[in-house]
Amino acid sequence: VQLQASGGGLVQAGGSLRLSCAASGSTSTSNALGWFRQAPGREREFVAAFGRTGSATYYADSVKGRFTISRDNAKNTAYLQMTNLRPEDTAVYYCATSRSIITSSLRDPRYWHYWGQGTLVTVSS
Repeated sequence: VQLQASGGGLVQAGGSLRLSCAASGSTSTSNALGWFRQAPGREREFVAAFGRTGSATYYADSVKGRFTISRDNAKNTAYLQMTNLRPEDTAVYYCATSRSIITSSLRDPRYWHYWGQGTLVTVSS
């Protein structure tokens, strides 16, 4: 499985961006798909995810109500719509997928098997 993340950029606080994650290879709509982010000097942290059933969604408290994860199965692409962005959202954003991750492990990056290369989001104040 290969993942290609895109859509990052520079935006002012309060603005919006939509990230995309295009999947290729051995993909399945039943795979879990998640977004993580990593700011300089910090550990990679969970942002949002679809569980393996493909329908349930999960969000970090810090982005709940501002970010929305979605997917277009026909295009093998997932999205992260980010609104009301804050300077603390600045990070490299990664998408990841897994065929076997369980729901209780979704927020832990160690349990995800395939990763995209990351896309940088910078939010200016």
